[in-house]
Amino acid sequence: MIVAGEASGDALAAELVTALRDHPKVREQPWPIEFFGAGGPRLAASGVTLHCDLTQHSVVGLTEVVRKIRDFKRLFDEILQIAFNRLPDLIVLVDFSGFNRRLAAAMRRRQRARKGEFFNWNPKLVYFVSPQVWASRAGRARTLERDLDLLLSIFPFEKAWYARETPKLRVEFIGHPLLDRYRGDFGNRSKTEKHPSPSPTDTPSTRHGVLLPGSRPAELRRHLPAMLDAVRILQSKAPLNWHMVLPSEGLLELASKMAANSGLPIVCSSGDLAKTLTGAQLAIASTGTVTLELAYFRVPSIAIYKTSWTTFQIGRRIIQVPFLAMPNLLAEKSIFPELIQDHATGESIAMAALPIILQEDRRRRIREALDAVIASLGEPGACGRGANAILSLFEDGKAPD
Repeated sequence: MIVAGEASGDALAAELVTALRDHPKVREQPWPIEFFGAGGPRLAASGVTLHCDLTQHSVVGLTEVVRKIRDFKRLFDEILQIAFNRLPDLIVLVDFSGFNRRLAAAMRRRQRARKGEFFNWNPKLVYFVSPQVWASRAGRARTLERDLDLLLSIFPFEKAWYARETPKLRVEFIGHPLLDRYRGDFGNRSKTEKHPSPSPTDTPSTRHGVLLPGSRPAELRRHLPAMLDAVRILQSKAPLNWHMVLPSEGLLELASKMAANSGLPIVCSSGDLAKTLTGAQLAIASTGTVTLELAYFRVPSIAIYKTSWTTFQIGRRIIQVPFLAMPNLLAEKSIFPELIQDHATGESIAMAALPIILQEDRRRRIREALDAVIASLGEPGACGRGANAILSLFEDGKAPD
C-alpha cells in the first residue's frame, strides 16, 4: 500500500514503485507485487490502483487545513479502512507529513488493539522522505520511532540527527532521487560537465529567467502577483525572456490567466521543467522542493514564500532552522536569497535579482556553491537503494506473498 499526497511525493512514490518492481529479488518470484493506495497521476501511471487522488487536496498552513478538515478526515478514515480490509504486507507512506504521520500512528494503534489469536496482521511500515521534525517540534520523532520499521532519508544530515534523537528508529540515507530523474537531461553530476555561462554580449533573446510560483492554487495566488511585479521592474533594467513552469494542467490554467492579465510576455507551460531550467540566468521560486531542482541545474535563484497571517505567526515561533530553502540548509549558508512573507514584494525581489542578472562573477560563485550542495546528496540510484532497504525488512529478502 502506497500513500502520497503532494505533487513531489507523487513523483517520488512512482519512482520507488518502479524500483521495487524492477528489483531482481522481486522479478525472480513467481507472483507479482500488487500495489494500491492513494496518490496522484504519476503513481497511477506507474500501475498503482488508487482509491483517490490525494494531490488534489494538498494544502499548506493551519488555516488552509482547517478549511478542508472534513475532506481530510473522510479521506483519512477511508484510507485507514482500506488498509484493514486489504491487509497489505508493506505500507509505504511518502512525504505529506501532516497526514501520513497521523496515518502511521492510527494504523499501529488499531493494529495493536486488534492483535490476538484471530488477527495477527503486522505489516512493515516504511516512511519515505523524513518529515521535517528536525526543523520544528523535534519531539514528534519519537512517534516515528514508535510506529515505523524503516525511514528512508534523502538528505545526508538526517541519519545522524535521528541517531541522536531516536536511536531505536532504523534510518537509511539513500540519496536523492532527482540525481536519477534528470540524468538524461544533464548527465552525471560527478563529472565536470557544466552549463556555459552567458557572456556580456548576450542579448535578451538568448537569455531567460524562470518563475516557479508553487504547486498549490493558494501558493499561486499569494506568490505570483509579487513575482509578476518583480518581472515588470526587471524588464526595464535587465530584460530577460521569462518562462513560468507549473506542475499540473490545472495550475497552468490558473497561472496563464494571471500572467495574461499582467500584460507581460511570459511563456507558461507544464511538465517541461528540466528543459526550461537548462541554461537559465535566474529563477524566482517558492521555497519548496523545487529549490533543490534549481540547485541541480545550477540556476541562481531568489526563494520566496508567503502564507496566511495565522500560519506565519505560528511558523515563526516553532521553526528552529535558519533557512527555508533546502540548498541553503544543506550548505549552512545563504546561497539563494530568501524573502519571506511581507519581505516578498515585487520591489524587494527585483532588488535581490538585479545584481545576479548583471554580474557574471556572482552567478559563477552561486553555481560553484550549488555544485557542493548536489555533491552532498550522494550518488545516483536512490530508489534502488530504497528498494534494497525495504526488501531487507523481510527475513528471506523475497517479495511478500
